Amino acid sequence: MKPTPGEMMIAKRPKTGQRQLAGVPPSTSIDLSPDRGNLTAFAVSIILILMLLVALTSFLSLLDVNIMLSRLNPGRIAGLVFGSSVVAAHPPPSPPHGSLAGSEPSVLDYVDPLIGTLNGGHVFPGATLPYGMAKPVADIDSRGENAAGYVSDYSLVRGFSHMHDSVTERAVRRVNGTASASPGYFSVRLVNGVLAEMTATQHTALYRFGVSHNAEIRQGGMRMVNSPTMLVDLVDLASSRSSGDIEVDPDTGRIMGNGTYNPSFGLGHYKAYFCTDFKGATVRSTGTFIDDKPDVLRKNLTGAGSGYYNPSGSAGAFVQFFQPDDAITARVGLSFVSSAQACRNGEREAPEFDFDSAHRQARQAWADKLSAVEVNAGGASDELQSTFWSGLYRTMLSPQDYTGENPFWDSGEPYYDSFYCIWDSFRAQHPLLTIVDPAEQTRMVRSLVDIYRHEGKLPDCRMAFCKGFTQGGSNADVVLTDALLKNITAGIDWAVAYEAVVSDAEVEPRDWGVEGRGGLESWHNLGYIPYADDDKLGRGSKTRTVSRTVEYAYDDFCIAVMARVLGHDEDHDKYLVRSANWKNVWKADQKDLFRNRDTGHVHSTNFTGFMQPRLANGTWKYQNTRMCSPIYEQHVCYLDTAFDTYEGSPWLYSFFVPQDMRTLIATMGGRESFAQRLNYFHQSGIIYMGNEQSFLPVYQFHYAGRPALSSFWIHQYIPDKFNSSINGIPGNDDCAMGAFTTFAFLGFFPVAGQDVYLITPPLFAQVSIRTPSGNKAVIRNRNHDPEYRRRYIQSATLDGKPYESNWITHRFFLEGGILEFILGDTEGDWGTSEESAPPSSSEYFQPHYLARAPG
Repeated sequence: MKPTPGEMMIAKRPKTGQRQLAGVPPSTSIDLSPDRGNLTAFAVSIILILMLLVALTSFLSLLDVNIMLSRLNPGRIAGLVFGSSVVAAHPPPSPPHGSLAGSEPSVLDYVDPLIGTLNGGHVFPGATLPYGMAKPVADIDSRGENAAGYVSDYSLVRGFSHMHDSVTERAVRRVNGTASASPGYFSVRLVNGVLAEMTATQHTALYRFGVSHNAEIRQGGMRMVNSPTMLVDLVDLASSRSSGDIEVDPDTGRIMGNGTYNPSFGLGHYKAYFCTDFKGATVRSTGTFIDDKPDVLRKNLTGAGSGYYNPSGSAGAFVQFFQPDDAITARVGLSFVSSAQACRNGEREAPEFDFDSAHRQARQAWADKLSAVEVNAGGASDELQSTFWSGLYRTMLSPQDYTGENPFWDSGEPYYDSFYCIWDSFRAQHPLLTIVDPAEQTRMVRSLVDIYRHEGKLPDCRMAFCKGFTQGGSNADVVLTDALLKNITAGIDWAVAYEAVVSDAEVEPRDWGVEGRGGLESWHNLGYIPYADDDKLGRGSKTRTVSRTVEYAYDDFCIAVMARVLGHDEDHDKYLVRSANWKNVWKADQKDLFRNRDTGHVHSTNFTGFMQPRLANGTWKYQNTRMCSPIYEQHVCYLDTAFDTYEGSPWLYSFFVPQDMRTLIATMGGRESFAQRLNYFHQSGIIYMGNEQSFLPVYQFHYAGRPALSSFWIHQYIPDKFNSSINGIPGNDDCAMGAFTTFAFLGFFPVAGQDVYLITPPLFAQVSIRTPSGNKAVIRNRNHDPEYRRRYIQSATLDGKPYESNWITHRFFLEGGILEFILGDTEGDWGTSEESAPPSSSEYFQPHYLARAPG
C-alpha cells in the first residue's frame, strides 16, 4: 500500500514478551520517510465501535458524560469505553494446534500474522480468507504505522473496521500482549475486560464481543446497569469522506449505509456499502450521531453530516442493548454495489451468525491454499518455519477478489482489485502465485486484461476501482509476459493482452501519473527519458528519469518476448532494439564519489560507470551515485521526488538490466569486476532490503558465475532482516516481502518476465511443490546442514542426471521432477562456467530458452 501524503513511520517499540531474534536489536532506528503503506488496498471506512456505556440515568446523558470525559484528553481522541468491570464471555483461544480434525500438526500453527506489524512492515494481521474482500481487525491510534489497521505497539484501540486501512476517532486502551492472530482469526482484549474477536467470510466480517452477562457492573466504585452500545461510524483514516448515508432500524437494530471516500494512493473516489446486524442482546434504544451529538429521535442521516460543523468527520448510527446473554455478535455484510447487496452477502455467508463455523471454514481455506507446498524442515527452528509459512501466507492476502462487486461493468470476467502496486508485486509475488496458485494467478491476469478493455490502459496500481499512481514502468507488461511464458493461459484473450502491452509502449495517456508511460516521444526518438523532458503528449511528474528509462527498457524486452511467442516478428525486432535503451543513460566515466562524514574529505571507490540522468541535448546531469540509499539521503526519492531515481540509488538501478546481463557485466569490466561491485553493493550498506528492487541483486551473482555468493547473502538477510518477530520485515510488506522470503526458503528466485529461475540451496532439507501435472517438483539437499555451515552447492542432479546450469525453467514446476544438491562449506565449481549462466538477449533470443536448459 501507498502513503497518504505526510504519513511518517515511527521508531519501533517491540511489545513486551514478543519474540525477538538475535541480530534484531530493539533499539534499531528505522525509516522515517513518507511511506507507501501495506498490502491493504484502501480505506473502506465504516467503523464498528463497541462502547460499553452504562445507563446512569439515560443513554443520552451517558453519551454526554463520555464525551465530556474525553475532552480532558488532548487532540481529537475520544474515550471508547466507559466502564472497566466487564468480564469476557469467551476467553481468547490459543492458536489452534493440529489439523482441523485435531490429529496432525498443521502448517497453520506456524503462521503468525503479527509478523511485520511494527517497523514499517504495515502487515494486515486481521481475519480474512485468501484474496478475501472482508478484512476485519482492530484499528490502532499509531499514526504513520497504522496503514493496515493494527500495530504491535502500546497505542489505543480506536475501533474495528472491515476493510483496510481505516480508523475511527474514539479510543480505549488494550491489554498489552493479548492480541492473538492466526489464519482467519484475530482477537484483542480491552482494558475494560471486553474480548473482541474477529473472523471473516469472503464479503462479510464477523465480530464476537465478549461482555458481562451480569445485570450490573462496577465502574470507579459505582454500580451501573449493564447496557452496551454499538456505534457504526463512517469516518476514515484520512478524513476523506465526502458523503455518506446511514440508517438504523429501531426494531431490529440493523444499520445500513454507505460512504464515499478517496483512495489512499491514487485519484478519484469510491463508494462502499455495509449492512450490520447484531445477535446476542435485545435492542433497547437506537439513534444517530454527528460528531459528539447523539440523537435518539433521528434514525437516518443523508449526506452524513453535511450542513453541520463537524471537524472530526465522525457521523453514524448506534444501537444500545439491554443486558446481553453472553456475547454480542455483529455481522457486517460488505459491498461496492449497494447496501441491499451487502445485506444479501451477510445473510448468505453467515446466516446463523455462527462465528466458530466461519472461523473453521476460514482455516480450512487457508490450509487448502498452503497445501501446495510441503517441507521437510530438516531441523530448522520454529522461528525459521514461522518466517517461511507466514511469508507464504502473506502473499495470498492481496490482490483481492471482488468478482461480482464491480459497480462499473459486469463482463462475466473475474475482477480483482488491490493491485497495490504492480511495481512492487511483479518481481516476486505474481511469479510465486504462478507456481503455488496458478488458478488464482490466471484469474488475476484475466482481470488485468478486462480492466484494459474497459479503462483503456493496464493498471500499474489500482485500489477500490480507482487508478493508483505509477512509480516506474508499465509493469503489468511484465506480469502478462511472465504468465504467457509459464502456461498461465486458460481463458485469457492474448490478442487483447498483446494490444494492451503495445498500447503501453506506443500510446501516451493524458495522465501517465496513474497509468501507462510518459515521455514516449523522447523514448521513441532519443532512446531515453531526459531530465526536464518537454512532454507535450501527457502530464505527469517529470522526474525519476533514470529509473523510468531502465524500467521502460525492460518492459519493452518483455513485449518483445510476447511478440515472438505470438508471432509478431516485426514488433519483436523493434522492441528488442528498444530494450537496449538502458545504454543511453549509462555514463561510462562516472565515478563513485562520497564524503567521509568524520573528516569531510571526498573519496571514491574503484568502481566507474553508473546510470545517470541526461538532458535532451545529450549532455549529462549529475546525481550522486549513493543518493536515495540508506547511507545517503534515503528519504528524498519517493513519489514526490525531484531526483532521477525512485526509491533507490544510481548504484541500485545500475544493476537493473535483467534482459541483458551479459552485456551489463561486460560494461562493468567483466565477471570478476561485476561480482566485486555487486558484493560491495551489499557490504557497504547501499542496498536497502526494504524495497522490492533489491530482491534480484541478491541473486545476480549467478550471472557472473558466483552462485555461492547469492547463497551467502541470502543467509545474511535471513534471519537478520526477515524473521519471525513483530518487526521482522525490513519494509512495507506489499505481499512482496513475503514472496521474497518464500523463494529464499524454497531454493530459487524468478527473473520475472523470463522463463528463468536462479537456483540456491533451500533453507529446508526438502521442499515439494504441487504441479499441474499431479507430480511433485522436489528440491532436496542430500546432506542438509541445519546449522547452515554447508550452504554452497558442490554438485546437482536433475532426475538423477548431472545438472550444471545455475538456473532452471518453469517446465520443472509444470511437470515435476527431483532436483538434488550436494552441499559444502566452501564455494565449489558448480554453476561457475560461462555456459552455466542464464541467457541474455545479446547472446541469442528464444522466448522459452528451452534449448539451453534441460530443466
